[in-house]
Amino acid sequence: MSLRKANVAILVAAVVVFLLVLHRNFLGLSDFLRRELTDSNPLGLQPIDFIPAVPQRLMDERNDKEIAVVIAASEERLGGAIAAMNSIYHNTKSNVVFYIVTLNDTVDHLRLWLSNTALKNLRYRILDFDPRVLEGKVQVDPQKADPLKPLTFARFYLPSLVPHAEKAIYVDDDVVVQDDILELYNTPLKPGHAAAFSDDCDSTTNKVAVRGAGNQYNYIGFLDYKKETIRKLAMKANTCSFNPGVFVANLTEWKLQNITKQLEKWMTLNVAEELYSRTLAGSITTPPLLIVFYKQHSSIDPMWNVRHLGSSAGKRYSPQFVKAAKLLHWNGHFKPWGRTASYAEVWEKWYVPDPTGKFSLIRRHSEAYEAK
Repeated sequence: MSLRKANVAILVAAVVVFLLVLHRNFLGLSDFLRRELTDSNPLGLQPIDFIPAVPQRLMDERNDKEIAVVIAASEERLGGAIAAMNSIYHNTKSNVVFYIVTLNDTVDHLRLWLSNTALKNLRYRILDFDPRVLEGKVQVDPQKADPLKPLTFARFYLPSLVPHAEKAIYVDDDVVVQDDILELYNTPLKPGHAAAFSDDCDSTTNKVAVRGAGNQYNYIGFLDYKKETIRKLAMKANTCSFNPGVFVANLTEWKLQNITKQLEKWMTLNVAEELYSRTLAGSITTPPLLIVFYKQHSSIDPMWNVRHLGSSAGKRYSPQFVKAAKLLHWNGHFKPWGRTASYAEVWEKWYVPDPTGKFSLIRRHSEAYEAK
């Protein structure tokens, strides 16, 4: 009998030890997963706030599937981001969530603008971008009058901005949307492609090609083909470039291919070797995208990125064509909230006045836009 009791005691002790070990391992796994979630965002991409709910009446009218739209919002261009989001929101019944990337000193102004105007029903998340994430990756050119704009690089970090989404749309702040953003979101991407862009040589661009632009719409306009590092890539210099101001991203594929790390690699190499062209395009965000996505990207409908409205070329568009465009893009020197820009009155329809009065329109009216 005493032997049986001893065996039972040993069995009970073994069970207790097993449960203790199992409990400890579970806690260790939970801690590991917690660290993984905490460390998933790079430096500076921290959520500030999130508005998760909208009135039930609006929810009943809108589709349940979340569409992530990423947009950068700098203080001096905040009115542009506001107009872009307003145009997207009012032209869709889809469940759009805006991921607004900004700098810390703009957060209060942005939140006030969103909460005290007609935009108060927007679903959004504000993300604070710390410029230190770009240290060693961007070289400031002292010959250029314009200071470095760190938010232009936010598009490189999409998986960290929207970590739980499989797909996302990125748009610049100088656009307005005139159709349902769901159509752009549903752009088919070929297998293995992490993004879809609008090529600079598409039919829409050709209609208003700037005379004398030369290589501005080819790879040689953005990259220095005199550098051995560029030549070794065997990319054809006359390859048509694409515009990264509007694109659709497959974030699952983006993460699988480690696109962000690839982009950072070329940013760092440019600091050391000056690989970007200085003569034509002058962009510091487009060249690394062109390298990483060389012949490895899908295309969006060109009507979803009708550009050049911020240059003299935009004046060649007819009012009928502008009305038919699904997305208007004021890329170029002239913005619709500042100097004279083509069809700026179309943009102004979507502008929501700043309740603080800090942002004001200083532009002069351009040609009248007739909605016929």
